[in-house]
Amino acid sequence: MKPFIAIPMGDPAGIGPEILVKALSKNEVLEAANCLVIGDSKIIEDAIAFTRSSLKVKLIQTPKEGDYREGILNLIDLDNVDMQVFQIGQVSGMCGRAAYEYIAKSIELAMNKEVAAVATTPINKESLKAGKVDFIGHTEIFGALTGTKDPLTMFEVHGMRVFFLTRHVSLRRACELVTKERIKDYVKRCKEVLIKLGVTEGTMAIAGLNPHSGEHGLFGDEEVNHVTPAVEELQAEGYDVVGPIGADSVFHLALQGRYNSVLSLYHDQGHIATKTLDFERTIAITGGMPILRTSVDHGTAMDIAGKGIASEISMVEAILLGAKYSMNFM
Repeated sequence: MKPFIAIPMGDPAGIGPEILVKALSKNEVLEAANCLVIGDSKIIEDAIAFTRSSLKVKLIQTPKEGDYREGILNLIDLDNVDMQVFQIGQVSGMCGRAAYEYIAKSIELAMNKEVAAVATTPINKESLKAGKVDFIGHTEIFGALTGTKDPLTMFEVHGMRVFFLTRHVSLRRACELVTKERIKDYVKRCKEVLIKLGVTEGTMAIAGLNPHSGEHGLFGDEEVNHVTPAVEELQAEGYDVVGPIGADSVFHLALQGRYNSVLSLYHDQGHIATKTLDFERTIAITGGMPILRTSVDHGTAMDIAGKGIASEISMVEAILLGAKYSMNFM
């Protein structure tokens, strides 16, 4: 039985509506999941028109009402965009508020077990702020609405999985957050996420922070004082983890299958590794929550919104990955 996957439309002024329309026209998506969109029918109809799609919109109230045959886009219409003031490609509080409402409805469906996963499209931080939505992004919204204190971010691309010890903080602050206690806590919770996803075998590697992992303290002592002690204590507790492994090689080794995952110590360390490998197929998974969320890992691309040229590859991959892992969340 195919899983139900909810797709919030994202910022109406961005490329979210376009890429989901294109993705839902793909045979591999149709075969993998029963997808339903939470959005605004006027925006979706516009996206269908400018992408010259043959999809027909079916308005529904619940996932079970949907018709998941080829050529049909099932939509829960929140009707929250005023087309008299809407401007595609422009930041606006109305669109930020609308995007939040699509996400909130998707989370509600997942928490009620009406869908097996949520695959998100891009939202815009400026639009959220203008709409007085007090969250910086998807992860924070999902954390708050699912009651999850500190959701974990994992990227997956070509089978390589990367977790992040720190995310949206300055590089200076990220270095301060590399502590033995934090590393131990994250490794334990990352392992729980992997088990939930069905990954029960293999070793997690912790990336080094400094060049060559500090060369035993010659240029940087975070590895000596924090990473190595954390690894030793985790190993003594029975966790299959190694590190620090130099960041210039650990991701390559993980891609080769040496490690089942890598704990990146700061935002760009892992982002650069995954996105350089394959930008469009790097998919984000938010872990540690009672529901499954996968996501494209790119922005709203306001500069090309409405032109019909946005690539749907990342959206397709997010849906397929959601379908792959979804049965573990039902």
